[in-house]
Amino acid sequence: MSPATQTQTLTGRRALVTGGASGIGAAAARALAARGAHVIVADKDRDGSEAMAASFGGSSWGIDLLDSAALTDDRLADALGEIDILVNNAGIQHISPIQDFDPQDFRRIMTLMVEVPFLLIRAAVPGMYARGFGRVINISSVHGLRASPFKSAYVAAKHGLEGLSKVTALEGGEYGVTSNCINPGYVRTPLVEKQLADQARVHGIPEAEVLAKVMLTESAIKRLVEPEEVASLVAWLAGDEAAMVTGASYTIDGGWSAR
Repeated sequence: MSPATQTQTLTGRRALVTGGASGIGAAAARALAARGAHVIVADKDRDGSEAMAASFGGSSWGIDLLDSAALTDDRLADALGEIDILVNNAGIQHISPIQDFDPQDFRRIMTLMVEVPFLLIRAAVPGMYARGFGRVINISSVHGLRASPFKSAYVAAKHGLEGLSKVTALEGGEYGVTSNCINPGYVRTPLVEKQLADQARVHGIPEAEVLAKVMLTESAIKRLVEPEEVASLVAWLAGDEAAMVTGASYTIDGGWSAR
């Protein structure tokens, strides 16, 4: 098999990537498209999702996943009925001590990062089961395995996503459907960049010191993860060569979770 043929291992597959207009989602969308999949980029940034999809000949789905009216059974069934590869990537962050944490922010994070993946999986698996193939790839975090202060909602949501992924794996195994989590440390994305000021505030340090004193303190490799490094694992998990990999959590954290 030539290298060119090897890269087209996902030809004929349809993939949906949430939060696909930037960061990890954009890198994952490009990686899946490069291997031949038709990729649907879902993002509340409609212009961004359209531009990203156009860059590799995919499709865009401009949607605010926090809009419950957009997530009815009928609409999800139409959108996900033909999906072979579901990448649950969309996420948000809020940093605050528990006693000051706005309950509305807590609910919003839990909704987007636990309930929405559940709804998307629920809509996608009937078609996957019928076709005898499916890949559910959940972009979790090292915070799905470890905790950090001031991130009660994010840590709780990622731990919940880990459990949802494992149940999906157990139920889908007999139908050729796998479900796994990817657990990166801090990735060079807009979401992480937006945290710098908040981290400096809650830790009482200058913003310039956040990377070294907060974000990378637990990592053996002292740099941010690149989105393309996460995307390479997404692409592998989506393929036939990962057919026996399910219910797992793959860390890309520079050694953080080795402690």
